[in-house]
Formats: sequence, C-alpha cells, structure tokens
Amino acid sequence: MDIPLPTPEPNADSRPYWQAASERRLVVRHCRACGKRHFMPRSLCPTCWSDDLEWIDCSGRGSVYSFSIVYRAPTLDFAQTAPYVIALVDLEEGPRMFANVVGPGALEVRIGELVQVTFEPRGTDGALMPQFMRVTEAS
Repeated sequence: MDIPLPTPEPNADSRPYWQAASERRLVVRHCRACGKRHFMPRSLCPTCWSDDLEWIDCSGRGSVYSFSIVYRAPTLDFAQTAPYVIALVDLEEGPRMFANVVGPGALEVRIGELVQVTFEPRGTDGALMPQFMRVTEAS
C-alpha cells in the first residue's frame, strides 16, 4: 500500500520559500541589516533580530555536514521509503539546511560530500520538496 508523503504546509513566513520550490528554485533569507543568510524561513533575522530581510536565490550546491540513515521510520507514511537519509547540508551561500539525500547511492553518502538540490514531487497540487542528490562524476 502506497501512502503519499506529507505535503508542505506553508505559513506567512514560509510561503515565498514554497512558491520558489514549486518553480524549482532554492531560496534563503538574507538580512540586509547584518548581512547574514539563514534558513529556516522566519520573519526576523536569528542573528540581529532585524526584520529587514529579502529572499535570495541559491545555487543549490552544498556539502554534507552530517547525516543519519533512518531504518525505522517514525510514521507510516515514511515507512515505505525506509531506509532513507536525512542530512544537514551546508549551502555554498552559507546557511545550513536539513533535508533528505535521495537518488542513486544515497545510502552511501559521506560527510563532506558534495550535493546538489533536486525537487521531489509531493501531493497532487504541484508541491515540490527541496531534497539533495550526491554529486558524482556521472552527474
């Protein structure tokens, strides 16, 4: 039995992030006051608390800071995809983001390895979930 994976539930802070993802673009917040970039979408800079923020496009390239392979999923909807990789990815633009590593060889991922964003379809409304794939010589 295939159970569909959960779809994003945008709020006022994250709506532009999910809209960009539906266009296959990865964006993060940039603080005009202190110059820091951050992820998760939020209304205030976590460094200086300014609300002078803008969305910037990212290259989608990064490296694996840490990861874990999930063999026993916490819910039924994810059980069908186990084992799967969850990772902290350091984006080239600075922020660290939490996402899955998917695609060929995902379970062989290593710390420090280069990854590139990909967009995984979710639900029936065109939602796309930013995930990462390993960068290999073949890719």
